[in-house]
Amino acid sequence: MTDLPHLRLDRPSEGVALLTLDNPDQRNAMSAEMTSSWVASIDELAADRSLRAVVVTGAGTAFCSGGDTSWIASEPDATVDELRTRMIAFYRAWLSVRRLEVPTIAAINGPAIGAGLCAALACDLRYAARGAKLGAPFVRLGMHPGMAATYLLPEVVGEAHARDLLLTGRVVDADEALRLGLVSRVHEPETFLDDVLETAAGIAATAPVASRLTKLALADGGHRDLESGLQWEAMAQPITLATADLQEGIRASREKRPPVFTGR
Repeated sequence: MTDLPHLRLDRPSEGVALLTLDNPDQRNAMSAEMTSSWVASIDELAADRSLRAVVVTGAGTAFCSGGDTSWIASEPDATVDELRTRMIAFYRAWLSVRRLEVPTIAAINGPAIGAGLCAALACDLRYAARGAKLGAPFVRLGMHPGMAATYLLPEVVGEAHARDLLLTGRVVDADEALRLGLVSRVHEPETFLDDVLETAAGIAATAPVASRLTKLALADGGHRDLESGLQWEAMAQPITLATADLQEGIRASREKRPPVFTGR
């Protein structure tokens, strides 16, 4: 794929894809062009059986400043139904990253605001560069939260912190985001992307079947109750026990060497 306006798709190491939101002059706001490129890239990645991990980051100093405000306010005379149709298509386009079966990482190199934060929340893991700002200030712009913010934020940080962030609209720095559970790690800016790509390469080196099934087990907050978790694991773990990768993993452990997994 070559023509991706406002987006770059790179392959920095075996099994790893790097998606870079690339509209730095607009702080990587979600333009119509970027949205189309995003959907095309997710479609390509979903069909790639060699894929093991995906990293999403931003070009320049921002991760993503959210929806393009000129686009959001471009139709003051539109009906509620027309706006609803437009917005739900926009939400579904960006949340399509959740259908990828491999682990996804948001590398939050700078501000992740509004829908931009939601794009990061839609990923499985979030790492931030020290100094990055994160927030969902929808109410401060006079609008209700969108892009599944009222689902994704409680899922990630719990109900109390989600209420605090959504009702105040306040923006937090990376260190507070770590305390809230909004991100899992904070890295220094100088080595940030290299550190995240190293983690992605480590994920890509794990057994693909086990990785995909573990991601599926944890989807949408995980299992409903303990028994559901036990029943899932009693099915999914034997699937991995029957793979050649399991035998390779045990051999590698005994031989004190890195395993070479093939997904079989």
